Amino acid sequence: MELIAVLDDARAEILDEAAEGLKRSHLGHYEASGPEELRRRLEALFDIVVDCLRGRKLDRVIRYAEQIGRDRFTSGFGIGEVQTAFNVLEESMWHHVVAGVPTGELVESLGLLSTVLGVGKDALARTYVSLASQEHVPSLDLRALFQGT
Repeated sequence: MELIAVLDDARAEILDEAAEGLKRSHLGHYEASGPEELRRRLEALFDIVVDCLRGRKLDRVIRYAEQIGRDRFTSGFGIGEVQTAFNVLEESMWHHVVAGVPTGELVESLGLLSTVLGVGKDALARTYVSLASQEHVPSLDLRALFQGT
């Protein structure tokens, strides 16, 4: 599959771009973890996404995203921070897929990539929201929207 070859060949560039994207986002928790840890986390997600594409199975990205949701929630990360990490990796992967996959395979390739990352982001969000609903989380406090009504 050309998609896998393109992602494998561009792995270092994709990870560099994603790390730079996170750096530009100025996300407190990710900045505090340092560039080496940030790179390690992006590598782990990248490798899981590619593994899911190879096997055409989503179970691994779901388990990983659920674990990340639990870990990051417990560590005080906002859901937006974690979603941004997924998004910057996705953007970089898309860029390389569009540039490297033959036109005839592009729709299927982008569909497969979007499916894997979309399922991961969905599992992450469901896990995070499930945990947040069990306790008060300032980033999910919607009371201010309804004050004075």
